Amino acid sequence: MKTLSISKKEIAAMTPTEVEELANRLELDNYSNAFEGLNDWHLLRAIAFQRPELVEPYVYLLDLEPYDEA
Repeated sequence: MKTLSISKKEIAAMTPTEVEELANRLELDNYSNAFEGLNDWHLLRAIAFQRPELVEPYVYLLDLEPYDEA
């Protein structure tokens, strides 16, 4: 199993095309095992925290909901 290890520098260098390809893989959900999909999901989530402008069109794939901390 391949583990997700991507640095902040690598995320900073990602292009909109690379993020689109990642989102397309998640949309198709055609992985050979669940861990591949989970790794892509975690990568998209990491990008969302560091470069939200790249993930904006695909935020629905993350199923993020605002938290009520009150």
